[in-house]
This record gives sequence, C-alpha cells and structure tokens, in this order.
Amino acid sequence: MQAAGFVLVGGRSSRMGRDKALLEWNGHTLIEEVAGKVRSVAGNVALVGPAERYGALGFDCVPDLRPGLGPLAGIEAAIATRRAQANLIVACDLPGIKSAWLERLMRQAEESGTQCALIRDGGGVVQPLCGVYMSACLPVIRRALDEGRLSVRHATEELEPRMVEIEEALANVNTPEDWDAWMRRRAALTTSHAG
Repeated sequence: MQAAGFVLVGGRSSRMGRDKALLEWNGHTLIEEVAGKVRSVAGNVALVGPAERYGALGFDCVPDLRPGLGPLAGIEAAIATRRAQANLIVACDLPGIKSAWLERLMRQAEESGTQCALIRDGGGVVQPLCGVYMSACLPVIRRALDEGRLSVRHATEELEPRMVEIEEALANVNTPEDWDAWMRRRAALTTSHAG
C-alpha cells in the first residue's frame, strides 16, 4: 500500500515553554528522531507546520489549512495533500515511538480495510496522534472542524478505529517535567542494559 508519512509540529508548545519539536535528543532534534522513524516505515515524510519555522531542517513542510485549531487541523492538512491513500501521522512529542509499532499500524490499516488505525499503549491509553488515517477520513475530520469540535479523540471515535496494542506506555512530552522524566527513564534503561 502506498503511504505518506507526516509529523505534526505546528503546536504552540505553550506548556513546554519552548518549541518541543526542537528539543535535543540523541544528538539531533526530537522532530528529526520522530521523522526518521516515520520515513523508515512510510518511505517519505513531511512536517505539518510552518516552513518559516521548520524549513531549515531540510524536510518538506505542509502548512496548516486552519492555523491555531490544534492537531485535528494538522491531520486535516496532512490528508488533504492527497499524497497517498494511507497517511501515517505521528505527533512530534512522542520520543519513544518505535518503527516496529508504526509498521504494525500500517499492516493493520492494510489488512483490515479500516479508515483509521491507532495505537493503544500498555497503559490502555489510545494515542490518536500516532495512527494511520486513510484518505476516506477527510470528510469526517473536516465536518468536526467546521462544527468547532476540535477533539482528536472524539473525531477518531466516529471513525471506529482499529487498535494496535503495544506493551509499553507511550511517553508524551508536553511539559519540562515530562521531558525530564523521559530523559531520566531513558538514562535508567541505558544503564540497566549496559550492566
């Protein structure tokens, strides 16, 4: 199945206090880490966010069609490019995402014929910003935005998504405290694997 990969980066990062997409991670930015994994699975990747902020990173940038309306508008912008029927869409603030999980999402979308496949993590949390959205989702997403319903979770419930279960809780870094906790957890894992 032909796929298009996207990373959502257009948020204001107000709780982080600085642009979380540009946080340093493993010798490069968080956005480069996530985009590399998306590209490895989809075969390509574009950032959904302003080119004036992220264009220097060397990625294709897709502007939001409705700036300021949050991640649901980012999903709309990605699907509306019509680059492929299957759109692998991941938020930039999921540093622990694994390529193997993204591959399972793509396989689920292809084999089930679903409109939408999402990850449900080891904590039982559905992650609507880590999923495959088929182009057929666009009318539902547009209608939600037109009606001022900006919740990604509610919009995806209408799509009756198929779930890909993963064993780990997926870290979502929105605040400096989230980032510090993530870095400590990674350091502890590295230390335990080294010993």
